[in-house]
Amino acid sequence: MSKASMQLEELVRTFAEEDDKFEGGNAAAGTRARKALMEIKRLCDSRRKEIQDAKNAG
Repeated sequence: MSKASMQLEELVRTFAEEDDKFEGGNAAAGTRARKALMEIKRLCDSRRKEIQDAKNAG
């Protein structure tokens, strides 16, 4: 498993935990959940570009 995949799994786990807390009424957890989602988006965009570059190179 690649480093990016492991990071993605950890971020998804973090998001799920914070989202559960938010759904339980903890408003501050909503901010942390949104932050995790933004980090997931950035990581996905970065990994997608890496994959595309590798595909185009060879």
